[in-house]
Amino acid sequence: MKDGMDIQAVMQDIGQKARAAAAELAFADADAKTKALNAAADAVWQRRAEIIEANAKDMEFGREKGLSAAMLDRLMLDEARVQGICDGLRAVAGQDDSVGQVMEEWDRPSGLHIKRVRTPLGVIGVIYESRPNVTADAGALCLKAGNAVILRGGSESFHSSGAIHDCLVDGLKAAGLPEDAIQRVPTRDREAVSEMLTMTDSIDVIVPRGGKGLVGLVQREARVPVFAHLEGIVHIYLDKDADLTKAVEVVLNAKTRRTGICGAAECLLIHEDAMETVGSAVIDALLAAGVEVRGDAAVRSIEGVVEANDDDWGREYLEMIIAARTVSDVEEAISHIRKFGSDHTDCIITEDANTAAHFFERLDSAILMHNASTQFADGGEFGMGAEIGIATGKMHARGPVGAVQLTSFKYLVTGDGTLRS
Repeated sequence: MKDGMDIQAVMQDIGQKARAAAAELAFADADAKTKALNAAADAVWQRRAEIIEANAKDMEFGREKGLSAAMLDRLMLDEARVQGICDGLRAVAGQDDSVGQVMEEWDRPSGLHIKRVRTPLGVIGVIYESRPNVTADAGALCLKAGNAVILRGGSESFHSSGAIHDCLVDGLKAAGLPEDAIQRVPTRDREAVSEMLTMTDSIDVIVPRGGKGLVGLVQREARVPVFAHLEGIVHIYLDKDADLTKAVEVVLNAKTRRTGICGAAECLLIHEDAMETVGSAVIDALLAAGVEVRGDAAVRSIEGVVEANDDDWGREYLEMIIAARTVSDVEEAISHIRKFGSDHTDCIITEDANTAAHFFERLDSAILMHNASTQFADGGEFGMGAEIGIATGKMHARGPVGAVQLTSFKYLVTGDGTLRS
């Protein structure tokens, strides 16, 4: 017994309710799901003061726990961010419903007509850390795709996530959908996570969204299939043919717009022939913006740069720090990214289309960018309304995971007394 509850029994009950809800959602009317999400958005806005008050408790807890400034920024909700949650819910609501969508259909010489159609995955378990908006994003996307979801937010966002979850349930009620379609684990205790990872009878897939420690734990211990959202060790390569203005503006945005998100740039690779021009201009701009630059010997020729050590390559800072080094050409940049990257998002800045094509061809990160800020590595920016995470694995879902990526498929085979010879 922990937190005054039998966690194993609680989780089993949540799992059974989710499985029952998923069976109903599989054939739920598309309009009902849309109504639920729009009603949830209305509830979030109407209850924004309550949500912000709950968030204040979480912020106090986070400060007492010693969270970094970047992590506190992830956690914080104000009216503008609450508006963003509402916008995300409405964006998902407005998307086409993919459940039942015919992906392919064909006829066979035997007389069979075969269709491959999208179908929900079933029950999705989402384990995430401090960002309370994930509660709304994950709940909305899973519902849109006809899935039930079990949400286990981080201890830091416990109160905020609870308040947002209440609004999602309001939406389900308004649309006449099962309230158990979106459930939240009612405890901070980590034992609940361990239980989720072994609930093979009731959970079809686990989506971990957080740091390396969380994702590593899930991958090691899960008996349920996992869509891994790994850390964002994001690289930007400044090619010798990079445009100076684009380079400065893109790198500054990629690093400083929000340092605590997974699309924030963490390592800058500079072609040695561009170091004294584009490279120095970018480094100077980063330093002027208050970014600590940790560089190799060539980059340290610029005043204000501190020495990088071996631990700085392949590191996700999530704060105003960036590693920087020179490379001899695009091949060395690619080699560095293959060695130290996390297959999340990587970018090239160049005016040479052939070099950009080579970069795209030779790297296999989930997202590759050319002359664009890596902060665009986001499902909402991809037109998905929101995302449940950025999957860095290669099975089933990859890159931003939106509603469509939360479906599977089945085959519908029709005959007319057709027999196999």
